[in-house]
Amino acid sequence: MKGFDPKFADLPDYILKITEEIWEGRGLRTLDHHYAADLPMRFPSGLVRGNQAVIDGTLATLAEFPDRRLLGEDVIWCGDEENGFLSSHRLVTMGTHLGHGQFGAPTGCRFEIRVIADCAVREGVIYDEWLVRDVSGIARQLGIEPKALAAAQIEREGGREKAQRPFGPADDIDGGYRSRGNDDPWGTRLADILERIMAKDFAVVRAEYDRAVRVEHPGAQGGWSWDFAELRWMQLRAAFPRATFAVHHVIGRSDPHQPHRAAVRWSLDGRHEGFGAFGAPSGAHVHVMGITHAEFGPWGLRREFTLYDEVAIFKQILLHEG
Repeated sequence: MKGFDPKFADLPDYILKITEEIWEGRGLRTLDHHYAADLPMRFPSGLVRGNQAVIDGTLATLAEFPDRRLLGEDVIWCGDEENGFLSSHRLVTMGTHLGHGQFGAPTGCRFEIRVIADCAVREGVIYDEWLVRDVSGIARQLGIEPKALAAAQIEREGGREKAQRPFGPADDIDGGYRSRGNDDPWGTRLADILERIMAKDFAVVRAEYDRAVRVEHPGAQGGWSWDFAELRWMQLRAAFPRATFAVHHVIGRSDPHQPHRAAVRWSLDGRHEGFGAFGAPSGAHVHVMGITHAEFGPWGLRREFTLYDEVAIFKQILLHEG
């Protein structure tokens, strides 16, 4: 691959190896050359700018969870060496809460969650990124309610007037990646399913999902078959019934020894006007950054992985309510 160290066989190999090198190999300074000096890194909790901020954030996380491991489940990607790549990397991460940090005093509890990172890469350097971590999944496994964690963040950051605002469209900057993905039919199929769900056409679940589908959603919550998928999507849409749904990036792939796969990055932007996953309607304007991965089999969508940050959503609601 043009501009990449020859030790990397292809883009998935690059993504998987540098992730292990950075976190488990403690190679924080490798971020000096793996990440661009001024890259924007978008989390639901806010925008971080530059590789030095990423290094500091990685150090803080390792100090709080010193046995942190990151296991790559899949890399769904598009692009080429001339124009650059986009890697949508899904991983399982786990660790033990042994240090002070954003989750408070050490609890000694272990957690296991998923993360999805969309990284734009050119000539061996990541220059643009979107990352969604299941923060509420960590919180619940440490014995903390997501809403309580959001309230603690606001207090720690100086109260309602001073607290860091979660990421919204007005905060975004141009990091240089402008593609919307590829036109593979499996990506188009997943994007269409999500569009229909957000249009409140929930019949799409039984029409497009395998009856034995496994679905994984935020809060480290998972379930089997149509009922779980319907419930989780209904609870999200019911909380923001008139919010605008948008698809930002779509990838589909069919690779040897793999099922047909797709990755879609999306958002939901609007007011908290309904009962659902986030309590009584508050009227707060909320931005939800989401990423969904899917695998397809002979009887439809058979595995779905969806992430959005419930703690960042609760924080937006609490900041509105005061």
